[in-house]
Amino acid sequence: MFKRKLFLAGMLLTIPLFAADVRVRINLGAGHPIVRPNRMVIVRPIRPSAVVVRGPVVYAPPVVWVSRAVPLPPRDRLLAEDSEVIHRREDWVDSTLNVNNNGKALYLSVDGRAHLDFAEVQFGNGQVQVVDFREGMVQAGTFPLLDFADGRHINSVRLVARSQTPRSKLTVLLAK
Repeated sequence: MFKRKLFLAGMLLTIPLFAADVRVRINLGAGHPIVRPNRMVIVRPIRPSAVVVRGPVVYAPPVVWVSRAVPLPPRDRLLAEDSEVIHRREDWVDSTLNVNNNGKALYLSVDGRAHLDFAEVQFGNGQVQVVDFREGMVQAGTFPLLDFADGRHINSVRLVARSQTPRSKLTVLLAK
């Protein structure tokens, strides 16, 4: 009996308490409108209902992002919000944030400092708008990501970024 308990205790010591970060080569997909180095990223698991693709994915021409801080819209104008915390030790992280709502303006809020590579905004009709940050460094603040005068259904936003501070929080906000 004692040997059996000792064996089981030894087995428990070999099981990791936390899942290790798994690095993979970044996957941009067929027809992706920007070219990036074949870098290694940590891919965060997609949250339930984060991505609902209806029909084939169609990439729109990429938009080159211009960094300009703006005040956050009033809370009563915000329809959806999702965030991800990334750490400097992780290097590049590929994360998909859930939006799943209709709105007219998409914002990115950064708490900390981060290098941003690109974002993919997945619309309800299968179209994908790529926003090219060109690995730009951003300080803490809120920045416009895309505006849709006609209103659009946004399923999710995929962000590829790395923190330049011990911890950075990236938040996507959709306004009406």
